[in-house]
Amino acid sequence: MFVGTYSYLNCLLVTLALGCVAADVSHVIANANANANRDAKIIRQELDVNPDGAYHWTYETENGIVADETGGLKNPQDENPIPSVQGRVSWTAPDGQLVEIQYVADENGYQPQGSFIPTPPPIPEAIVRALQYIQDHPPPATQKN
Repeated sequence: MFVGTYSYLNCLLVTLALGCVAADVSHVIANANANANRDAKIIRQELDVNPDGAYHWTYETENGIVADETGGLKNPQDENPIPSVQGRVSWTAPDGQLVEIQYVADENGYQPQGSFIPTPPPIPEAIVRALQYIQDHPPPATQKN
């Protein structure tokens, strides 16, 4: 009876050991990286603000994040001046790739650009032709009585 129990315990211990070895620990590593990023120190920071409201700021962190932005007003003498901002930000993704985003924000909205920003697939040629046909041949106007 003792031999059977001993065999069962050995089997259980081996199974537990294999389970621990094969366990997915990526979440532990990811959490460690997240904590390191959360606690990253700023190693360079600048801010210049002009009396007219134009500004420029930049910063860099010890974990490789770099950002800068310049902004001001287009046509500041007009009744409705337009805020305008240009900037960029870059960081290293968890897979080691450098991510860079450039952006403009003005009367046309926020316009980011970068190779990591998803873009829609091209419009199929048949759809382009159909839209052109509709534009060239609008339906006749209907009259209401």
